[in-house]
Amino acid sequence: MGRCCLRYYLALFGTVVLWGSSFPVIKVVVSSVDEYVYTGFRGLLSVVFLTPYVVVYYRGRGWRFDWGCFRGGLFAGLFYGLGIWFQGWGTRFTSASNSAFITGLNVLFVYVYTALATRSFPRELFYSLLLGLSGLYLITSPGSLSGIGDLLVLIGAFMWAGQIIVFDKYSYCNPLILSYYMFIPSLLYNIALIIGPRRINGLNPTNLLLLTYLAIACSIGAITLQAYGQKKVPPETTATIFLLEPILAAIYSNITLHETLQPKQILGAALILAAIYTTTRKQRKMVAGPPTE
Repeated sequence: MGRCCLRYYLALFGTVVLWGSSFPVIKVVVSSVDEYVYTGFRGLLSVVFLTPYVVVYYRGRGWRFDWGCFRGGLFAGLFYGLGIWFQGWGTRFTSASNSAFITGLNVLFVYVYTALATRSFPRELFYSLLLGLSGLYLITSPGSLSGIGDLLVLIGAFMWAGQIIVFDKYSYCNPLILSYYMFIPSLLYNIALIIGPRRINGLNPTNLLLLTYLAIACSIGAITLQAYGQKKVPPETTATIFLLEPILAAIYSNITLHETLQPKQILGAALILAAIYTTTRKQRKMVAGPPTE
């Protein structure tokens, strides 16, 4: 794999690293505020911090507006906002392990879309899907899947898959600009504060600081890296790379909470790494091209 392609894969890996760091932070925030405030304020802070860049960007372009990127960002934002909202809502009624496993199933939805769009499903994708889901199951160790919580998280997983697919279509856009427009729909969740002003009571200085970290690192930083990485990496490969998230979450838990990694989790991590290798092998061959004499 050449340096040109490597940097796009590294960008997606950076996305997963940042998302993995968000787990303990989100756990603290949602213990005090509900999913509406969490989604709305995270989106609001992301828009606020990105607005100066957007102004400078369009000023340098003579205020020429790109309607395509605007539509693509808003479309991705609908999936993004609903993904966060359904995931947060459903996790209140199910276990963390179930939520992590079901959220990771977004890779299945992306693979199905790829198969329907291309009317083919290469062996590499099948093996990658099998390895990835097996690894995900071993790492998360979900309990019995039933109830409204699991269903809500599953809807959220479908939304995450939609966001990945939309980003692939609009990958030609400036990553920061595309990310900016994507955060705008999540502002609608702040309407809940007008309907129920008491929801804001949980926004103490600590939670605001944590939401600021989530907005800058795990929203702006992670999503921008995702948008950049998907310029060259197909959606099914992107979804498989994102399966690294539970691995990193387990590592963060080991460091911060001193939780021990079980042998089956280590095996699960190995299977996910094998899945990533399998799904990227075909693309590496395509980039390399046919052998020359």
